[in-house]
Amino acid sequence: MDDIPRDRLSGPLRRGAVKKHVAAIHVSGKLTLLQRKLSNVLLLNAYDTLTSQPRHQIDARTLCLMIGYNSNDMETLKASLRGLAETVAEWDMLDEKGQQEWGVSALLSYAKLKGGVCEYAYSPALAEKLHDPKVFALINLNIQRRFTSGHALALYENCYRFVRTGSTGWWSLDLFRRLMGVADSPYYDVYKQLNAKIIKPAVAEVNKTSNILLTPETRKMGRTVTDIRFLIAENPQLSILDLDDGEGLRSTDLYARLRGLGVSDRLARQWLGEHGADHVRQKLDYVAGQDGVKNAVGYLTKALREDYGSEVSPRNAAPSTTRARKLERIRDLAAARKPTQRDADKRLFMARLDGARRDDFERHGWMSALNAEAIATFWEELSPGAFDGID
Repeated sequence: MDDIPRDRLSGPLRRGAVKKHVAAIHVSGKLTLLQRKLSNVLLLNAYDTLTSQPRHQIDARTLCLMIGYNSNDMETLKASLRGLAETVAEWDMLDEKGQQEWGVSALLSYAKLKGGVCEYAYSPALAEKLHDPKVFALINLNIQRRFTSGHALALYENCYRFVRTGSTGWWSLDLFRRLMGVADSPYYDVYKQLNAKIIKPAVAEVNKTSNILLTPETRKMGRTVTDIRFLIAENPQLSILDLDDGEGLRSTDLYARLRGLGVSDRLARQWLGEHGADHVRQKLDYVAGQDGVKNAVGYLTKALREDYGSEVSPRNAAPSTTRARKLERIRDLAAARKPTQRDADKRLFMARLDGARRDDFERHGWMSALNAEAIATFWEELSPGAFDGID
């Protein structure tokens, strides 16, 4: 599994003892790209209390925003949660006493949506494994957002935990096909086709997109490829520094502000590590200056991802007299329209928007800070000369 917080590139995937068995936990590769990202965000949200609380909660719209899909699309969220509950995680490792341990568990033991909140849980045995960095490496959210292929993200997740050892070790092709989610397709029983359609494209995307570089190697019996492993190196272009132990960050006022807003410990430290204190503070100030924000954590998530407030606007700086007058004029123009015209105006303008700008307009209407210039242009086109005399 996306994901998730910030146990960075060189996170401890095993402790110093070279002879200690590197634990392996495999998640079925049949998850879609969206489900993998969802899985990682849920783990990030739950990580601080993974072994101390039986249930975890997150605002459903915040969850959608963090993954990057329509925050009103609850049907897609339901389908993705259903997929996680139907997906198997399997581990086979040595325990602390050197005894072999095999286990299997649904990735989520249950999930439910009620009152705009997503509640979910892991089985106790799986939660214990997911919380141990020797067993399972948490994936950085900023990196997972870069992936466009589910196979590439699956390969990255299964290789990343071995970054400290430099190699995944040998996997049988049967196991590799399971990890990639193609075990049920006879087409990929032929290595030539598996290599061309799955391995090469996935390795290329991981090397281009993530903080590690992969080199595949194969082992044969006669002329038949039977096993594959991936050599792993840090990507010097995209490497990310480790987080400290957290104590330094936790003592700052900025960390306290994030926690006061409802941001989890892990996510607060991840954001500070990824974006830097100055950038996070700027976005916090920006969000604090918005009117009518009902979901501050979700809005801050988008502000950091989409760089809200980077342009001067009436919401993030003292508006100039000219801008204030334009806003007043736009209010008057909109108020003068008939109700059916107002709806048509909004639909016409929204057709020009996408992504964060569309979301901001849906939230703030004609007072949208992200669309201030475009809104002025729209009304000038709709009512030529509307701003004459405002200079």
